[in-house]
Amino acid sequence: MTTTYALLLRGINVSGHRKLPMAELRELLEGLGHRDVRTYLQSGNAVFTTDGPGSESALATAVEQAIEERFGFACDCLVRDHGYLAAVEQACPFPADELEGKQLHAVYYSEQVTADRFAAVDAEALAPEAFALGDRVMYLHTPDGLGRSKLAETVMRPSLNKGVVATARNWNTVRKLVEMTAAG
Repeated sequence: MTTTYALLLRGINVSGHRKLPMAELRELLEGLGHRDVRTYLQSGNAVFTTDGPGSESALATAVEQAIEERFGFACDCLVRDHGYLAAVEQACPFPADELEGKQLHAVYYSEQVTADRFAAVDAEALAPEAFALGDRVMYLHTPDGLGRSKLAETVMRPSLNKGVVATARNWNTVRKLVEMTAAG
C-alpha cells in the first residue's frame, strides 16, 4: 500500500536558529526510503510517499532520529496523511473562505487534547479571537494575525502543552498541504 504523508517540523529555521535547509531535508527523507519528496516553504513542511504499513508516530520518530543524527539538534515532528489533513480542513468551525490565511490557523497536536487542558483560558476576555478543538487539532481564529494574538500566546504556553507536540500552520499552508498530499 502506498500512502502520501505531510511532515510537519516544529521550530526550525526560526530567527536563524536550528537551520535545516529544505534541500537537505528532501535528501534526508529520500535516504529514509521515501519517494516523491517535496517541501513547502522554509518553515518545515514536506510531503512524501512511502510503501507499506507504517504508523504516523513511527514515521515521525524515524525522521526525528535522522535529523538529530545529521544536523545535531532535536526537532519534534508530526506526520499526517491526506485523509486526516482533508478532514481537518473540512471540519473547520470558522468561515475559512471569508478569512485571510493569516487570520486562521491549525495547531496540530501529537495526540488528542481535551477542553480540560484549556479550562483556565478566559476565551471571552480574548474575543474576538477564538479557538475550537477538533481531532488532534486546535483551530485558532486570530483576526489581527498570529503575531499579535494574545490567544495564541496563551494557548501555546508550554504549561498548557506539556506532554504533547504542538505545531501551528496558517490556513494557506493547511490548504496547500491538503492539495500536495492529494497529488501524491
